[in-house]
Amino acid sequence: MRQILARVMIRSLIVLWASLAASMAFAQVPAPAPAANGNGAATPAQPPAPSPDPLGRDSPAGMITGFIDAAGEQNYERAAQYLDLSQEKGAWGPSVAQQLQRILDQGGVVYSRLRLSSDPQGDVDDGLPLDLEKIGLVRTDHGNVDLLAQRVADKEGRKIWLISAKTVADLPDLSRTVVSSYVDRLLPYELRTEYRVAGAPVGHWAAIVVLAFLSYAAVWLITGAIWVVVFRWRRRTGDSRLRRVLMASGFPIRLLFASLVLRVAMVLSGVAIVARQYMMNVTELLGWVALSWIVWRVVDALASFAIDRMTLRGRLSMLSAINFLRRSIKFVIIAFALIAGLNSLGYNVTAGLAALGIGGIAIALGAQKTIEHLVGSLTLVTDQPMRVGDFCRFGDTTGTIEDIGMRSTRIRTLDRTLVTVPNGQLSSSSIENYSRRDKFWFHPILDLRYETTPAQIRSLIAALREMLLAHPDVDNDPARVRMVGLGDTSLKIEIFSYIHAASMDRFLEIQEELLLRAMELVDEVGTGFAFPSQTLYVARDKGVTPAKAQPQADAPRSAPPRSAREGVVERV
Repeated sequence: MRQILARVMIRSLIVLWASLAASMAFAQVPAPAPAANGNGAATPAQPPAPSPDPLGRDSPAGMITGFIDAAGEQNYERAAQYLDLSQEKGAWGPSVAQQLQRILDQGGVVYSRLRLSSDPQGDVDDGLPLDLEKIGLVRTDHGNVDLLAQRVADKEGRKIWLISAKTVADLPDLSRTVVSSYVDRLLPYELRTEYRVAGAPVGHWAAIVVLAFLSYAAVWLITGAIWVVVFRWRRRTGDSRLRRVLMASGFPIRLLFASLVLRVAMVLSGVAIVARQYMMNVTELLGWVALSWIVWRVVDALASFAIDRMTLRGRLSMLSAINFLRRSIKFVIIAFALIAGLNSLGYNVTAGLAALGIGGIAIALGAQKTIEHLVGSLTLVTDQPMRVGDFCRFGDTTGTIEDIGMRSTRIRTLDRTLVTVPNGQLSSSSIENYSRRDKFWFHPILDLRYETTPAQIRSLIAALREMLLAHPDVDNDPARVRMVGLGDTSLKIEIFSYIHAASMDRFLEIQEELLLRAMELVDEVGTGFAFPSQTLYVARDKGVTPAKAQPQADAPRSAPPRSAREGVVERV
């Protein structure tokens, strides 16, 4: 039944995926030719959609990325194409772009990719007009000034985003009032102007290395002081859960806060905008990695704590569920970290997933077995026919369950070999769990010799029943001893009872004790156990008596009488 349900779920998922993919495919089919109107003339077709902007100015995030890339390459003619110079008559575009770069280097802040909108419409909920977008700010002596982007139409009718005309008009004032760069004050002229790497001065890259070291050192000192206070307080209360979590995730916590501090330090110290934006992507990636690492460590610590508590309480059935839940959360963490990391590096994962289209059906068909095994894992965890540490038998395999994973289960056999069985196959098979029985069946058959008398059998049955009732580990209901048959070579006495034992070793010990006592009782009543044998009986008849033979004297004699006969009887 479980296998049927698993197959139904898998097929339903495949059908749903195929429907979504087909709808996406049909959405891309071109519209049919326009029909004629009432006068017989064809309805004019809609103009084709404009092509994407080759400079990536379709969204605020793409516009900022393109401008910084062009500035890093010192291609100010291309960088000028990201500025709205419509209100600046006679202004030379490359000079304006270079001026904007100097302002951003000293005290400008450009928002990260997470905050900037990748939608062509921009952020419609920021409280600004629909054609305006806030992309950053500049720290000046008189306060912060917003940097704005504006959506305009180019010569080909495309809607693109540019640095707004108002921001371009404010650049001369901003260049006079912007906060000067601390890095440029400390660096010599050659390191801040002449030598460049990846579009930024060498001295600014060296400053980033120093700031990264100082950020981590500051975070390490602060967190160390906080943890000393917390650990002392927890040591008084005797609770070690928080200590366990903090010790497990200490390094990723420091890495996360160090990346955040480095981002702020680069802005406040006036690191060049090109180097800063590159490092913003790196720190964003490190932040996602550190956050995922923290959650990973916390999940491990909480799972270990829960396993310890369940073990102390004797609820061993929850161990498999805890392990499965831990693996499921880790799988989600890995997927989340991968998607976030690719987004921080500039890859559009959402568009990549949508581009799968019909190819997703092939992936779904190929992953059918994997989904079946995953459903089997859910069945094993929810129904709990077995758990880690149980001794089970299914099919021809017998052994101890070592691990129940998301795809398969590992069993250690009596030969000490390791057998791996897919969960889809395991959930649909018959499982006999020896560890779940509440008591052991004690059911020997005693074979007595045929020379045993009924009185001896009655006495033996009474003695055996008294032995069962007197033993503290034998269940009194039932404690049955009966003669059950006359066999080919023996008289059969059946003992039917149950033994309370915590393990197989204890049961074997009690069984040995009872069997030895039964042998003693058989010997005390004066009989013994039967064994396979052959008995040959030879007998001679006495013949016909004279009184009965006289009336037959006158009868015709057809054959001479047999005065004796021999009979042989064999018993096996």
